[in-house]
Amino acid sequence: MPGRKQFDVDEALDRAMRVFWERGYADASLDVLGNATGLGRGSLYGAFGNKDALFRACLDRYASRYGALHDEALAARSGDPVRAVEAFLDATLARIEDPTLPAGCLIAQSAAQSATLEEDSGARVRALLDAQRRRVRAALARSSADGRTLDELATYVVAVNQSLAVLSRAGTPVPELRAVARLARTTVADTLARGAGDDDRPPA
Repeated sequence: MPGRKQFDVDEALDRAMRVFWERGYADASLDVLGNATGLGRGSLYGAFGNKDALFRACLDRYASRYGALHDEALAARSGDPVRAVEAFLDATLARIEDPTLPAGCLIAQSAAQSATLEEDSGARVRALLDAQRRRVRAALARSSADGRTLDELATYVVAVNQSLAVLSRAGTPVPELRAVARLARTTVADTLARGAGDDDRPPA
């Protein structure tokens, strides 16, 4: 049929996402993207727009797929903020340990290359990081610690989460990454415990 796309858009997006994940935005040339997807420049532009638009579509696909896994992990431990954080980081470690996936994290990789991104793409990366922070903050909300403490902890957990991806890309062994995650869990537990204790103190 005239005008009908002769390729699987989802498969092309998955292949393009892998290129951006492995190589980063700057090194993902249109030639490399074309070879990975099997599409010429004209087909790439026709289906997705320019490279920047394709990149944002890949970011959204990545965030939807792996963000859902984080949501499931947090929901499974919704009554226990500390275990929820543990599950959140475990979801990241499970992705890192998957031999079929590239090392690291597309969002972390993209954040590290923010200087090379177009304004809209940089804003999308920041929005995805903020979405991670909101997920974690919501999971911590059951704690009796004050709001500022919970805000800071949410940012801390996201920082650890992104650090795990960066370290894995640099070749840090998984047992060392798990040690980082355990220390982060302990930090969250201790901070929440102190925060709850502060709430129980009588006014000065």
